[in-house]
Amino acid sequence: MKTSHQVLFQDAKKMKSLKSGSVDLVVTSPPYPMIEMWDTVFSENNPKICSALQAENGGMAFELMHKELDDVWKEVVRVLRTGGFACINIGDAVRTIHDNFMLYPNHSRILTSLYQKGLSPLPAIIWRKQTNAPNKFMGSGVLPAGAYVTLEHEYVLIFRKGGKREFGTEKYRAGRQNSALFWEERNQWFSDVWMDLKGARQDQVDKNVRKRSGAFPFELPYRLINMYSVKGDTVLDPFLGTGTTLLAAMAACRNSVGIEIDQNFSEIIDAQFGSIVNFSNDHINERLRRHETFVKERLQTKGPLKHINQHYGFPVIMNQEKNLMFNHLTEARKTESGCFEINYSEKPMRTSPRQAKEADIPGKKNFQQLELKM
Repeated sequence: MKTSHQVLFQDAKKMKSLKSGSVDLVVTSPPYPMIEMWDTVFSENNPKICSALQAENGGMAFELMHKELDDVWKEVVRVLRTGGFACINIGDAVRTIHDNFMLYPNHSRILTSLYQKGLSPLPAIIWRKQTNAPNKFMGSGVLPAGAYVTLEHEYVLIFRKGGKREFGTEKYRAGRQNSALFWEERNQWFSDVWMDLKGARQDQVDKNVRKRSGAFPFELPYRLINMYSVKGDTVLDPFLGTGTTLLAAMAACRNSVGIEIDQNFSEIIDAQFGSIVNFSNDHINERLRRHETFVKERLQTKGPLKHINQHYGFPVIMNQEKNLMFNHLTEARKTESGCFEINYSEKPMRTSPRQAKEADIPGKKNFQQLELKM
């Protein structure tokens, strides 16, 4: 089994290299309008934005920044297949301009734009970021009517193009079953509030590049890719940055395309690619270990599970989990500039290929013995 991944250093406003309807899923996080670190990025594309900021016209700057994003969303709608999804991580902004402190609602502006362009909005996810400063505040402290609610969450907006995706052939249905989630993962991941994800560290990125990057953590695109696509699908990130979406697609056995206007990110993407095999396999093994822990706790509290996964031999809650299987990465190579290829195990593995010892995941027999004791 093999996937291919390509990084294109170009403007996402014109994705001429991508055919209409060729992408199954879009996962991205654009520059956030009205967040100061991205003022220069937006102003380079439209000098009127710089003029609006200098004139302290926040409303005009906000709208002009979003018009720059609108051109990308138009392309996203074009390349997305019918039944495909778009997941956009975006945060609102708070800013004081001309002595007026206010919120700039980025999420609602993007929601409106993509709705007007024909995508169907679905229930969104609120990503409640973890913080070590629960007592921080904005404004005049404890005095009434002079303080502001802290802004410590972002959104993952979710859209679908057209109606539900069809899996009309036996091959596609089998691929969908093979790509299933664990029952306990589904319950956690399809919640509308995520509180267990930490933001990505930015200190390992060159300070000049960091000014143009706000990378999200690996787990965020990895979850979304597993939730809204199947193995072999093509995932697009039109604001690739440090390449996290491509890495997540590699780990999830999907193909991917990343569009990035700043070629300075090239070395960072290459460096991360160098460790993708071991990183991905460790991540897969951790999912298996978490399921093992879940099964043990479930057996102790509610008794035997009804179904057995046919690939690993461990118990699962739903019949739909019986064909679930992970493909460990066996090889990763760069075929040419900006192009990568990943090979995968065809059969289920109890551990990553680099490990010789038996995995700690008990098989069917072990769990059956535990069930009999309950």
